[in-house]
Amino acid sequence: MVKISLLIAVYNSEAYLRTCLDSLLAQTYGEFQAICVDDGSTDGSPEVLNEYARLDPRITVISLPANMGQAVARNEGLKHAQGAYTAMLDSDDWLAPDALETAMKVIEENHQTDAVLFDLHYAYPDGHYKPYPHRFDQAFTGEEAFRLSLDWKLHGVYLIRTSIHKRFPYDTSARLYSDDNTTRLHYLACHEVRTSRAAYYYRQHEHSATHQVSMRRFDRMLADESMKQALEGMNIRDEDLNRFETYRWLVVVDSYGFYLNNRKTLGQQGSREALLLIRKYWQTIEVKRLPYSTRLKPGFIPFRCSWTMFRLEEWAYFTMKRLLRRSS
Repeated sequence: MVKISLLIAVYNSEAYLRTCLDSLLAQTYGEFQAICVDDGSTDGSPEVLNEYARLDPRITVISLPANMGQAVARNEGLKHAQGAYTAMLDSDDWLAPDALETAMKVIEENHQTDAVLFDLHYAYPDGHYKPYPHRFDQAFTGEEAFRLSLDWKLHGVYLIRTSIHKRFPYDTSARLYSDDNTTRLHYLACHEVRTSRAAYYYRQHEHSATHQVSMRRFDRMLADESMKQALEGMNIRDEDLNRFETYRWLVVVDSYGFYLNNRKTLGQQGSREALLLIRKYWQTIEVKRLPYSTRLKPGFIPFRCSWTMFRLEEWAYFTMKRLLRRSS
């Protein structure tokens, strides 16, 4: 009987895929299905997937005709999820042998728990590991987990009831960062969220899309706008909407800093597009939802009366930050 469904979106990850799949075959908990969705890979990933599917019937391979992005691929896998609980596993990451058993034990001992966080460890190319900087050993309400996820004191790698996951599939509004939205909506839908010591190893490498200088980095603002609309549709408390709007404003400011620091790499056309995007989302911020401490902080004053004033403020703020880093 399948109790856990694992969603694995695969795109050109041949170099790491065997480590990921071997970690599944080594699990001490066997009642799972691994739904591997090949997202139009052009390397040897499909051959590796099919090889493992022949080795173990718990591994299912679904192939998309073209690269659609992680959110689309994971949603395709979610359609086939049969387990009572579902987790995502990136194709370049891996699990400790007892990870699924440890996570399920928490669920079996706490029937009110809807989601169990894995114990996240960063895995670096030189072979060393670093635990996630914020570690808890307790339970949270869904609202508490949502608030802690706004600045990622709680990360987004977990095992969750499949019914909640299917109610809130992955947001496809943006190629990057859409899983951030999904995590927060999942937490809000949970009665209880618990941590665990089920180890998940999160590979760090320079090829990661979030480490690249590209226009995709501005997807954060698009994903946040989609998230805000979803939250408004859930009729959540004003306090939580205010928290998210503050987070959204910090992302707009951070995006301007990214633009300033990477104008040469983005090029003339890319820089122009980046400015248009930042201005668009700058205009959508509900200033009244921001706390006064944020509105009056140098570098974070909205200056809604003047885009030029806002740009001058950001230039001064990020120039000063750069000079302080050099002198330290």
